[in-house]
Amino acid sequence: QVQLVESGGGLVQPGGSLRLSCAASGIILRFYAMGWYRQAPGKQRELVASITSDGSSTNYADSVKGRFTISRDNAKNTVYLQMNILKREDTAVYYCNGDKPYYSWGQGTQVTVSS
Repeated sequence: QVQLVESGGGLVQPGGSLRLSCAASGIILRFYAMGWYRQAPGKQRELVASITSDGSSTNYADSVKGRFTISRDNAKNTVYLQMNILKREDTAVYYCNGDKPYYSWGQGTQVTVSS
């Protein structure tokens, strides 16, 4: 059974940074493209970043392009999301999954951007 565990969220001021981690079990990540998603209150979950299985290519939603960076360490079976220049509108629960949501959702990690 695939299990995805997100961590690294928290409260940060506008303009600040956070690094999220997604640790996977029950799956060998190096075979799969992965993505980070977020869901803000009252909104649908959206894909914000994705990365190919070998990390050679990434894609970003326009709203985060230039501020967020997705990466992976296949040896650690972990995917990361570096978030810089955070804005209030980045406040959401962040989840990882495949580049399409093939797997059961984890608990997510809350990111709150507020002064």
